[in-house]
Amino acid sequence: MAGSSELWGRWGDFGKYSTRGMKGGEALIQELNRIVYSSGISSPVTSNRGLAARLRYLDSEAGLEALKTQGVTDRALKSWTEGGVTPSPKSRERIDSAYWERRRANLIRSGWLKRHLDNDGQGSRMEIYPVDQSQVDEKRRRPTLSQRSITVRYIWEDLVGAYADQDDDMMDEIWDDVISDLDSDFAAYAYVASVGIGA
Repeated sequence: MAGSSELWGRWGDFGKYSTRGMKGGEALIQELNRIVYSSGISSPVTSNRGLAARLRYLDSEAGLEALKTQGVTDRALKSWTEGGVTPSPKSRERIDSAYWERRRANLIRSGWLKRHLDNDGQGSRMEIYPVDQSQVDEKRRRPTLSQRSITVRYIWEDLVGAYADQDDDMMDEIWDDVISDLDSDFAAYAYVASVGIGA
């Protein structure tokens, strides 16, 4: 991917001497996933309640298409909803995957995710956790990096668009924009352990 890897080159070779972390763009994707997955049905698909809730949510043309994409046949679906047959553990996994696919798409399409992050133009607080150098020999470690906290505005539409399109390169470019607001050591945050968005 482009973007952050070039920034890291100005600070040092990432991963050399056992530094642990990930590109900032990847950390953004993981944090958006956390936000999306913490907003849905809380009952697990392994419970009858969680299963029924997911099947209700998927009772639409787009939902049925998501089930088909996961390999669920019309006959199997009918046997679960009308025939009293209990889905196998593998089938429950497929139902769960279809549910989260639709949930993610609906949160993006409805504009909820962007509005949630934009917070009426106030933006959201972002915590940036630096790479883990605990496995690096002490004499090889970079200067200690601190956890950073910044309020991020104006990127959310582009960020959600890149997330919707699964555009890794754009996520990296957006991350470069985020860290450019840090001090002169910003290149050291091209790779991070994780990020947290207070939205």
